[in-house]
Amino acid sequence: MNEAHIGVFLRAIRSTHGSDAELTGRERVVEKFQGETVWEGDVLVFALQGHPTAALCYAWEVDGAITAVLGEPPVDSARAAVRAAIM
Repeated sequence: MNEAHIGVFLRAIRSTHGSDAELTGRERVVEKFQGETVWEGDVLVFALQGHPTAALCYAWEVDGAITAVLGEPPVDSARAAVRAAIM
């Protein structure tokens, strides 16, 4: 579960992607590679306000670090956002 306060995510999205956002959901993602779990956690889904190319942003926190990935092709889900960040 994300330990950071929602405001931390909103500030990270604004500073990284230049857009205000609104939390719309949370998805649990378990990413496996060759049968081993390589990442597991909650991904928060945000609707972006006025971003020029993306309507959504997927964000999560690990050890105090926020990762925020835009929902632009090929990223079309929380799982795809995690995969993009891992690669």
